[in-house]
Amino acid sequence: MTQGGKAHTEDPHADVALSKDGLPEWLDPVVRAAETVQPLQLSRFLPPEDGAGRQSAVLILFGEGEQGPELLLMERAGSLRSHAGQPSFPGGALDPEDGDPKADGPLRAALREAEEETGLDPAGVQLIGVLPRLYIPVSQFVVTPVLGWWREPSPVGVVDPNETAKVFTVPVADLTNPANRATAVHPSGHRGPAFLVESTLVWGFTAGVIDRLLHYAGWERSWDREKLVPLDWRS
Repeated sequence: MTQGGKAHTEDPHADVALSKDGLPEWLDPVVRAAETVQPLQLSRFLPPEDGAGRQSAVLILFGEGEQGPELLLMERAGSLRSHAGQPSFPGGALDPEDGDPKADGPLRAALREAEEETGLDPAGVQLIGVLPRLYIPVSQFVVTPVLGWWREPSPVGVVDPNETAKVFTVPVADLTNPANRATAVHPSGHRGPAFLVESTLVWGFTAGVIDRLLHYAGWERSWDREKLVPLDWRS
């Protein structure tokens, strides 16, 4: 792919680059948030200092649909060993050919995994920023969230039903609508933000990142944090 100069997923060793050229103005607050947000402002779960954990990346892809700005999400297959049935960003573990996990490896991995899971054409994606690395204790993933602008949208859908149950886009307006917001309560006692959109409950790591992005981009609207949604033990 050629974007902002140079990304190309057909060659895993090709250069990848971040570019802010030609972005719509509504994305400016997201770009600023990515440049200034600190790790603990996103999550209290940060990568282990000893370097443990499996390096991975997710693609937080903003597009523009009939209802304005939107995000690309997917629902993981219910048969997967980790995070089964959960809505998530496209993404997964880095492969050796993705390159250095501390350099541009996560950029390649985010594009590669998104293509494998949703069928999107990476040539239409402009990578615009990277958030601080975060940690998912239950699966021991060290996750680099990569931000993208879907400059040239392409058809998406389930590529492998064994990995993905559904691929869908959610208008940002639905995510910021207070009526669609709630606090998810796990039987363990853990509480976190949740979104009731597309007949789907988005919670966990994905909802946490969306919640913080909305907040630091200045898009968050006041919502009822006492509106609780219980999760079951299988979650």
